[in-house]
Amino acid sequence: MRDLTKGSVISHVLHLSAFTGITMLFQTLYFLVDLYFVSGIGKAAIAGVGLSGNLMMLVMALTQSLGVGTTSLIARAAGRRDREDAQTVFNQSFALSAIVGSAVVILGLLLRDAYCRALSADDATLREGTAYLRWFVPGLGMQFLLVSMSSALRGTGIVKPSTIVGVLSVLTNIVLAPVLIAGWGTGRPMGVEGAGLATLCSVACAGIVLVVLFARLETFVSFEWARMIPRFTEWKRMLAIGLPSGGEFALLSLYTAIVYRLIRGFGPEAQAGFGIGVRVVQSMFLPVLAISFSAAPVAGQNFGAKLPERVRQTFRTAASMGAGLMLVLTALCLLSPEPMIRAFTNETAVIAHGVEYLQVVCWSFAGSAVIFTSSGMFQAMGNTIPPLANSAARLALFIPAAAWLSSRPGFRLPHLWWLAVATGLMQAVSVVWLLRREFERKLSVDK
Repeated sequence: MRDLTKGSVISHVLHLSAFTGITMLFQTLYFLVDLYFVSGIGKAAIAGVGLSGNLMMLVMALTQSLGVGTTSLIARAAGRRDREDAQTVFNQSFALSAIVGSAVVILGLLLRDAYCRALSADDATLREGTAYLRWFVPGLGMQFLLVSMSSALRGTGIVKPSTIVGVLSVLTNIVLAPVLIAGWGTGRPMGVEGAGLATLCSVACAGIVLVVLFARLETFVSFEWARMIPRFTEWKRMLAIGLPSGGEFALLSLYTAIVYRLIRGFGPEAQAGFGIGVRVVQSMFLPVLAISFSAAPVAGQNFGAKLPERVRQTFRTAASMGAGLMLVLTALCLLSPEPMIRAFTNETAVIAHGVEYLQVVCWSFAGSAVIFTSSGMFQAMGNTIPPLANSAARLALFIPAAAWLSSRPGFRLPHLWWLAVATGLMQAVSVVWLLRREFERKLSVDK
């Protein structure tokens, strides 16, 4: 276990975010590698694979529900030096992850046709999306076990094993993607099915290696089969913290699905451009996500150890770092967006839609950094309902306004992107107000 209640807060955030950032970068490369090789098949393949982005966000909502509760409870137990509680939380988390992951695979495979049919702009996109999900969905299911172990490690301040696994899994995917997608060396290209299969194999390899590293390197918590017998009181503790946080990702998934639905009339080029743009933005968000994910265990251990000023300092440090990084990326999107889209497609219409998306949505980057960091602080203190309510309020504004705009004569896609920026900035302002109120309520008691 790494003690985060002593030493420099800035040093702890930088240390954890560096390794977390590398892990998240390689996780995102899964999808960018697939997208790169799939782009050679055509716009329908790009749009079809892009459909998985929304499903991935939904699964992330579920993994977030499990992972956030695990990290928060274990981090606070570590701050109190309560190994017994941490041990119970981890093993219950692992058992629940196995159950939910299995359910995701079964339901995902049963419903993939209906899902793709509801969002596809044409029959070609429907075929490609369905084929990709055939292998991609089992890989999503396996992610749950990885998240449980990684969250436990993060709660105790250990991040190197997850980084090693992330690098290894993407290297595996990079090797397999051209072989399975394009048929390099085999002469039997599988197309988008090969992309999904490459990801599945990579996740399976990652799971095996992480189990081995976890058993060897983690000492504060460990696998204990007797503790994996379901205890609903422990599930309730984890989910009370994790479900609202996962709900934020679910709302983001709903937002993406609504956008896909609204832009169907603009054709597969618009869906492909949006799909690529979303992937690029997700990769740009990696630094701020790494910082916010790292702030949660740092603040959590200090909250458990009753060190309120270090909790506040964690927020100031993480929010400043995240916003600064995102301002740099905002400038990059404004000055040179085309190369980032062109890396995945040569189709002029798709590039135009992707560039248009980046140049507008980048104005919300700094606000998003504040939103993610604030969510991490709420996770650390065990109250994730305020950020969920804030996200729901944003969506409640966006949906009717987007529906109204799309029905107006002369509606263009940038109108939708500017609406997303406006509602996002409103969310950033309100979440800071909510966090200040939470600090006054919980940290003043600990002084």
